[in-house]
Amino acid sequence: MHEVLHPRNWKATPGYSNGIAATGRMVFTGGMIGWNDQQEFETDDFVEQVRVTLKSIVAVLAEAGARPEHLVRLTWYVTDKREYLGALKGIGQAYKDIIGRHYPAMALVQVVALVEDRAKVEIEATAVIPA
Repeated sequence: MHEVLHPRNWKATPGYSNGIAATGRMVFTGGMIGWNDQQEFETDDFVEQVRVTLKSIVAVLAEAGARPEHLVRLTWYVTDKREYLGALKGIGQAYKDIIGRHYPAMALVQVVALVEDRAKVEIEATAVIPA
């Protein structure tokens, strides 16, 4: 559906793409965080906040008729890089459960804080629905 951009002589990437080429209707989400649809946190567990955040992204994409395989970019903001790295196995499982085995271009940035004090992760998404 989209073209993964990966130079032939580069080492394979684990769980993300270096680049994606796509044509179609673009869909952008705001920064999604790990609270429910009533804007209430149900957990302070990092992996569970990631799970809720990814579900929120999928729900917003669906409003435009997009699906997880239409994702071309995810930008992750985390408040603790070590907590993220320590939770990779659980994050990977949550990702596969919700997004599947589709790996868009991604970036991850550690930030001092997010606007919502209980938020441990915030993710912005870009999707392209093919014409």
